[in-house]
Amino acid sequence: MSNLLETIELESAPQPTVAIIWMHGLGADANDFVPIVKELDLHDCPAIRFVFPNAPTMPVTINGGYVMRAWYDILGTDIAKREDEKGLRSSQAEIEKLIAREIARGIPANRIILAGFSQGCAMTLQTGLRYPEKLAGLLCLSGYVPLRDVVATERSVANQHTPIFLAHGRADPVIHIQRAEQSRDLLKEMGYPVAWHEYMMQHSVCQEEIDDIGNWLRSVLKA
Repeated sequence: MSNLLETIELESAPQPTVAIIWMHGLGADANDFVPIVKELDLHDCPAIRFVFPNAPTMPVTINGGYVMRAWYDILGTDIAKREDEKGLRSSQAEIEKLIAREIARGIPANRIILAGFSQGCAMTLQTGLRYPEKLAGLLCLSGYVPLRDVVATERSVANQHTPIFLAHGRADPVIHIQRAEQSRDLLKEMGYPVAWHEYMMQHSVCQEEIDDIGNWLRSVLKA
C-alpha cells in the first residue's frame, strides 16, 4: 500500500487484535500523544496497536500562511462559517488508507478505534461518521464535528451505534466548549451513543481525562 502517511506505532503486547489510529492537533506531530499510551490503564484490554500518523504539511491561513502539520487549513477565527472542505476530505481519504492497512494486517474494522485531539478530533468525526464499515469506537478530544451541515446526509448507517467518547475543557480558549456542546447535541439528535465528558482545563489533556479514556477503552473493547 503506497503513499501512506508517516506513522509512529506502539504495541501494548505482541500480536495485536485491536488498532487505535490517533490523530494529533494543528502544528503538532505524530509524537504528541505517544506518551499517553503508558498512562492508560489497559489491564483488561486485548493487545492494541497504536498508530500515530503525521498530518501533511501545508500553509495555515490563520497563522499567516506559516507551513506546519495540519489536517486542513484554518481560514479564520470562526471555524464554523469558513471551513476547508477540500482539506477535510483529502485528509479523510488518507485516514481511510490507514484503516485499510490495519484491515490488510488482520485487524477487522470493528476492532479499529479512531482517536484524535483538536483537528485530529475533527478528523476522527469527519472520517468515522462516514466510514462504510462498523468501527469499534470514536475517541474525540477537544474538537468538534466539521462540515456539520452535510453530516446527516453523508453519514454511514454502519456506525450509527458506534460508541463516541466526546471530551472538552471548560476553559478552552482555542475551541470554546460551546462548539463542542453543539457537536454533542448534533450527534445525540442523530441518535449516536455519546459519552460526554468535560474537565476544568484549557486546550489540553488532564489526568482525569486520561483515566476516563482508559475506562472507556476497556468498556468498548470488552463489548
